[in-house]
Parts: sequence; C-alpha cells; structure tokens
Amino acid sequence: MPEQPTSVFKIVINGSIRDVWREITRTDAPIACFFNNRMHLGPGGLAPGTKLAMRTPDSKYTGVVGEILEFDPPRRFSHTFRFTNLNDPPCAVVYDLREVPEGTEFTLTIRDIPVGTKTAKQMTSGGRMIVNTLKSVIETGRPAFGIRMLYVLFKILPAPKACRSENWPVAG
Repeated sequence: MPEQPTSVFKIVINGSIRDVWREITRTDAPIACFFNNRMHLGPGGLAPGTKLAMRTPDSKYTGVVGEILEFDPPRRFSHTFRFTNLNDPPCAVVYDLREVPEGTEFTLTIRDIPVGTKTAKQMTSGGRMIVNTLKSVIETGRPAFGIRMLYVLFKILPAPKACRSENWPVAG
C-alpha cells in the first residue's frame, strides 16, 4: 500500500501560546480559523477518544467529525478529520504550538490524506487559509476581510441534507 501524503503549514503568530491554544480548542464560541464553526464534544470533553463535531454557529449543520487523538495543553492537539458531505476516509490533523521570541510558532500537519479524493484537494487548499486566519484572529481580533465575506457566503448557501447535525451525534 502506498504511503499516504502529509501536508505541513507553519506560521509564526505575534501572540501568546495561551491565546493561540485557547482559540483552537474553544467550545464556547465559533472558531474563526475553522471556518467559523463551533466545536462540539462528546461526554469525555477534550481528551483522547472523545468524538468531536465542527458545527455551524446555530448547530444545525455539521461540516466535520472526528475523534480526539492527542490533547497535551498548550503544545499539541490532534484529531481525526472527516468531511460530512464527502464519503472519503478520514485523515488526521495535528496542531503543534511552540513559544518563540516573536510569539507562537503554529504548525498544522495533515496526515494520512486520502490520495485522489475531494478531501485531499480541500485539505491542501484549506490548510494555508486556516493558519493565516488564525494569525489574523490572534493579532487583530478578527479574520481578514475576504474571509469574513466568505463566511457571509456560507450563511447564504444551502448545506447538503447529509450535513444535518442529527446525522452526526457526538454523544456515545
């Protein structure tokens, strides 16, 4: 079996490791760098083995589901990742944080990307957007103008019925 590819996106953010960690693990509000979705967790909370779902702010639709693989505050958070509108196998995402003199070095690693799938195409293009949006949110308090307009578009466009949150429970 051929080795599945890995993509790595790295950026230095002028902000504390604590602030970056809080932003990528928050469950109390939408996470701007994750396409303005809100993270919902199973009963285990932020711990390995817990199911997670990234849902629209109104919780009606779920775009991504996964299971937490690692949770080592404030250095590493990883989970499996599967788009709910695609029938592709999951990949894994790893967020690594490291304090540097300029702030926080943030690395997004996407492992086991299913070759030749729509997931592979979306993850490759979305990785750069995620790290740049995270940098903007931490440094300025909000995403760049173009990203904010994209989020407005997301609210207007209908989501597939397969993405309805009742199809993707996190409990149990």
